[in-house]
Amino acid sequence: QVQLVESGGGRVQAGDSLRLSCAASGRTFSSFAVGWFRQGPGKDREFVATITSSGDSTYYTDSVKSRFTISRDNAKNTVYLQINTLKPEDTAVYYCAAGGYGVSRTSYIYWGQGAQVTVSS
Repeated sequence: QVQLVESGGGRVQAGDSLRLSCAASGRTFSSFAVGWFRQGPGKDREFVATITSSGDSTYYTDSVKSRFTISRDNAKNTVYLQINTLKPEDTAVYYCAAGGYGVSRTSYIYWGQGAQVTVSS
């Protein structure tokens, strides 16, 4: 069993940066790939980025490639999502997920409760 808790969200201005954290409980966390998803107002939850269990490979959706960076520190059981040059369209609840891999949300077993990011222009 893995429990995930996101933090680091908030209300920011366009152009700002922030770093989301996904802290996990469970000794097996380092064996799981982790993904970040987001759900904007009135939208479906969409894939953002994923990282392998070792952290040696990452994958992003095209729309965020130049601004988002996913990383992990397995010693701290934490995965990060660095977001630079925030835009109003980045406004969403951001979720981390574990136990799956790839872009499909249905492949992931464990989910956090989400962190709200609100970007004002």
